[in-house]
Amino acid sequence: MNEITQLPRRDFLKMSIAASGGLLVGFYFPGTADATETAAQSEFAPNAFVRIGTNNLVTIIVNHSEMGQGVYTALPMLLAEELDADWKNVRFAPAPVDPVYNHPVFGIQMTGGSTSTWSSFEQFRKAGATARAMLVAAAAQRWNTDPASCGTANGFVSHGTQRLSYGQLAEAAAKLTPPQQVALKDAKDFKLIGKPLPRLDTPEKVNGKAIFGIDVKLPGMLTAVVARSPVFGGKVKSFNADKAKAIRGVKSVVQVPSGVAVLADGFWAAKQGRDALRIEWDEGPMTNFSTQGQRQQYAELAKQPGLVARKDGDPSGALSSAAKKIEAIYEVPYLSHAMMEPLNCTVDLRADRCEIWTGTQFQTIDRMHAAQIAGLKPEQVQIHTTYLGGGFGRRATPTSDFVSEATHVAKAAGAGPVKVIWTREDDMHGGYYRPAYYHAISGAVDASGNPVAWAHRIVGQSIAAGTPFEQAMMQDGIDSTSVEGAKELPYEIPNLSVEYHRTDAGVPVLWWRSVGHSHTAFITECFFDELAALGGKDPYQLRRQLLAKHPRHLAVLDLAAQKAGWGTPLPKGRGRGIAMHESFESFAAQVAEVSVEDNGKVRVHRVVAAMDCGRYVNPGIIEAQVQGGVVFGLTAALYNELTFENGRIQQRNFHDYPMLRINETPEIEVHIVQNNEKPGGIGEPGVPCTAPAVGNAIFAATGKRVRKLPMRMSEAG
Repeated sequence: MNEITQLPRRDFLKMSIAASGGLLVGFYFPGTADATETAAQSEFAPNAFVRIGTNNLVTIIVNHSEMGQGVYTALPMLLAEELDADWKNVRFAPAPVDPVYNHPVFGIQMTGGSTSTWSSFEQFRKAGATARAMLVAAAAQRWNTDPASCGTANGFVSHGTQRLSYGQLAEAAAKLTPPQQVALKDAKDFKLIGKPLPRLDTPEKVNGKAIFGIDVKLPGMLTAVVARSPVFGGKVKSFNADKAKAIRGVKSVVQVPSGVAVLADGFWAAKQGRDALRIEWDEGPMTNFSTQGQRQQYAELAKQPGLVARKDGDPSGALSSAAKKIEAIYEVPYLSHAMMEPLNCTVDLRADRCEIWTGTQFQTIDRMHAAQIAGLKPEQVQIHTTYLGGGFGRRATPTSDFVSEATHVAKAAGAGPVKVIWTREDDMHGGYYRPAYYHAISGAVDASGNPVAWAHRIVGQSIAAGTPFEQAMMQDGIDSTSVEGAKELPYEIPNLSVEYHRTDAGVPVLWWRSVGHSHTAFITECFFDELAALGGKDPYQLRRQLLAKHPRHLAVLDLAAQKAGWGTPLPKGRGRGIAMHESFESFAAQVAEVSVEDNGKVRVHRVVAAMDCGRYVNPGIIEAQVQGGVVFGLTAALYNELTFENGRIQQRNFHDYPMLRINETPEIEVHIVQNNEKPGGIGEPGVPCTAPAVGNAIFAATGKRVRKLPMRMSEAG
C-alpha cells in the first residue's frame, strides 16, 4: 500500500492561488512526482489553472475529479493546446476546494452529468491562451520587439533565430499583469485537440503509484468500520460492545448518527469488532417494505392519469380509433453503482481545522457538510481529492453521506486521523440507488403501419425531491430526471403523451450513470420496435422515416447501421437489434448481435456503436468511455437488480449482484461522427442504447419480447 504523510514535499506543495485572493493551500498532487522536486523553484502562475516551473514542467490544475473518464488528460489537452506547450512536459494536479474552481454552469465544485469537458472547454483554453500571451510578452520585452512578431511552439517562444523556453521566461512572465482578453486558436490550427494522445494518468495507475482514497495512510491513523441499520431509516436502540472491544487491535467503539463505529489499528480488526457487536435496532416504518408490494403499488398508480410532462395532439382519441394498437408494461429495478473501489473517507479533525482525503465528485457540498459537523468554517476544511475507483454518481450525494459519516466518526473518536472503510456488502446495502421504475405504455399504427399514437406513463421515485436540487430539477411536481429521454422523444408521432407519478418509497435514491436515460431509453427504443413490428415495418427504416427533421439523430443511426451491416445475413440463431438515443447533449446509436442459448442465456456477440458528441478532444478517451458504457449497460441489462424483503436488501456481493465477465464481453466497435458542433458529454451517453439494442436483437432472434430488466428469457413474452 502506498503511504501519504502530511509534510514531505514529494506529496504536498504549498502554492499560492493568485486568482482567489492569495489563498495559500497545501494539497496532494497525483501525477506530479517529478514536478514536486522543483517546488522551491520560482513558478509562473498566471491563473488558477496552470503553473510553469523554471524546469519547463507545466502543471495543469484540474477542477474535476478523475474517476476513469479521462479528465486528467482531456482538460490538460485543452490548456496545453492554447499554451503551445510541449506535451511531454505536461503534468496535472487536482484542484483544492475554492470558488475559483467551481463548475462554470452549476456554481459548485463538482464532477457529474458528463459535463466536465464541455463546461470547461473555453475555460481551460482561455487559461492556456492567457499564459501564452504573458510568456510572449516577457520574451518580447527581453528582445525589445513587438509581441505580434513572436511565435510559440512546443514550449518555446521564438523570434527569428532567437528562442527561449517557457521555463527560461517563467520568472519574467510572473511579474506581468495578465491580459483581460485573449484570442483563441481556430480549430483548423489545433495540434493536440482531436488527437488520440495517451492518457497522463495511465503510467501511475499501471505502476502502482496512483493513490485512491482507500490507499490513504497517515501517521497514527485508525481505521473504522460502521454497523448501520439493516433497514433504511432504522436507529440504534442499544448496543453492547464488550465482545468487540475484546478483539485484538480494537481501540474504541462509538455511536454516530448512522450507527455504531468500531475503530481499530487496521481494517480487519475493525471489521471483526463490528461483527462482534450486539445491537438492538429500532427498524422504523420500512421494516415491511418489499419489492413485490412496491410493484403492486406502482401497477395501481399506473392505471391512473399522472402529471403531464408532455402532450402532443390527442393520444387517447388516436388510440381508440386506430387500426392496430398495443399495450405493454416495462419494469426496471433498483440498481447499485457497484464501483470497483468501495466508499471510504479519511478525516483528520483538529480543534481549528479539518483535513479530508477521499475520492469525491462533490467537493463544495462535502466541505459544507463536514464544516457543519465539525463546527468549523468551510475555509477551515481542506479536501484532498484522490483518484476515484469509479463513481457513476455515487460519490456525489446531496447529503455527503460517506464524508459526513466519516467526519462524525472522527469527531466522536476525539483524536488523530480516522479512515472509514465500507465493505462491499456495506456499499451494496448503503442506499442511494438508481430508482426502480414501472412504465405503462400504449401505442397505435394506422392502416399503412405508421405510428399515430404513443401514451407513456412512468411511476417511480424522484432523486431530486427533498434535496437542495429540488427547485432546479423539478417543475410542476415532475422530476426532470425521471422523464428525461421519454419527454424528448424525437420521432414524429402526431399524438404523444408522457405522464409521471412520483412515489416516496423511503429508499435513498440517486443519479446513476446516465440517470433517467438508463431506463427511458430501454423502454422507448424497445417499444418503438414493438410498433414497427405491429405495422410490419423494418425498425431501422421506420426510425429513418420519423427522424427526417433530426439530422444528428439520423447521422448516428445511419452510421451504426452501416458499420453493423444492417440487413445483411447473420449466422443461424442470431438476431440484430438497433437503438438510438440522445442524452447529455450527445447522440448515440448502437446495433447489437445476439443469440439465445438453449438454457436461456443471452449471448451478446457484437455491439457497433456510433457517437456524436460534437467537437471532441481525444478520440481515444471517447472510444474507451463508449466501450465502458456498453459493458456497464450490458451488466445492468443482463444481471443486476436489487430486491427487498422485510425492508432488507436481498443481494450482498458480486456473487448475487454479478458483473459482466471478460469471456462474456462482446466485440465492441466505436465510430465517432466528426463535426464542429458544441461539445457534448461522453461519460454517460454510451450506456442508454445498450439494453434496448440487445432487447430488440433478442426479439429478432427469438420472436420474444423482454420487457423487464434484468433480461430473463423465462419472463419473455
